[in-house]
Amino acid sequence: MLPDTDRAFGELTPEFMLDALEAAGLRGDGRMLQLNSYENRVLQVHLEDGRVAVAKFYRPGRWSEAQILEEHAFAAELADAEVPVARPWTLDRSDCFESPLGALELLGSPSTLGRIGTQRFAVASRQGGRAPELEDPEVLRWIGRLLARLHQVGARQPFEHRVRWWGAEPGETARAWLMDHEVLPPEIAPRWDRVVRDCLALITQAFEALADAPQLRLHGDCHPGNILWTPDHGPHFVDLDDAVTGPAVQDLWMLLSGDDATARWQWDALMDGYESIRAFDWRERRLIEPLRTLRMIHHSAWLARRWGDPAFPLAFPWFGTPNYWNDQVAKLGEQREAMQSASETPPPPSYKDDDEDFHLDGDSFA
Repeated sequence: MLPDTDRAFGELTPEFMLDALEAAGLRGDGRMLQLNSYENRVLQVHLEDGRVAVAKFYRPGRWSEAQILEEHAFAAELADAEVPVARPWTLDRSDCFESPLGALELLGSPSTLGRIGTQRFAVASRQGGRAPELEDPEVLRWIGRLLARLHQVGARQPFEHRVRWWGAEPGETARAWLMDHEVLPPEIAPRWDRVVRDCLALITQAFEALADAPQLRLHGDCHPGNILWTPDHGPHFVDLDDAVTGPAVQDLWMLLSGDDATARWQWDALMDGYESIRAFDWRERRLIEPLRTLRMIHHSAWLARRWGDPAFPLAFPWFGTPNYWNDQVAKLGEQREAMQSASETPPPPSYKDDDEDFHLDGDSFA
């Protein structure tokens, strides 16, 4: 495993984060709470002016400045369209404070991104809520409407800088990194590489069959843990940290769980809400298993890349063991069979009330 080369981020303290906020004119009243986040460092702070802010410090090297600012611009566009998502605040400068790592820089127009040394951060209002009850069809319909509204805005114009989640490229990038860095045990690596290459070929085939399907700006990581729910206002998103360009179904499939029968009624409820606002290209259902497989491959590479962060061995102690990699070989083999089976059957009809079954095993790789 490669160590985390950015020690400054690994040692980022709440005290430094408070100093950075103060440099941006946001003075805390002493109450703060560090929130759970594997990828970034997130701090909730009560400000002296009575507001409650959530500051997100981005992991260095993950996103470029242009990619982060594009995320912020998308959030602002959604907020202007009354799609419930946390909108980054415009930051201000106070010349009376300089952190130990350097002066505060404000980036973007409007300036929604701050930087001190290598640390970049954004601030938004606290968004309360709990996990949605996906056993309730009405909750799923409401989430379907939310995603349709998000996709309506996402279809207006393309991203220029964010990642494109289309075809086999994300999986190939992950495969190459893992093999180049010799992460897998030598006795398992050839079998894993073989099954991944088979899967990537089938993923390419599936996406090529839908080459004319629309690609739009997406939330990108729409699993239940990234949706908050309040009884009065329904579902909302906290941020768009993983926003990508891709097919609409990418924001839908991770909300399905359980056996085929459960996944079917969940899908129907989502579509009841979604298609009350925006049409869905039903051919994209064929991309569910390819997208699931991409996420499995990408997740292994993500864990390996982050293994130098002390939080990761504690949270994922099972990762990297021979048992883990053997299990991945078996699961990817099942995905290969599922994709092969789907490619050999006629395409699904373009309407909802059909009798075709889909392999939706509910695995989630959040």
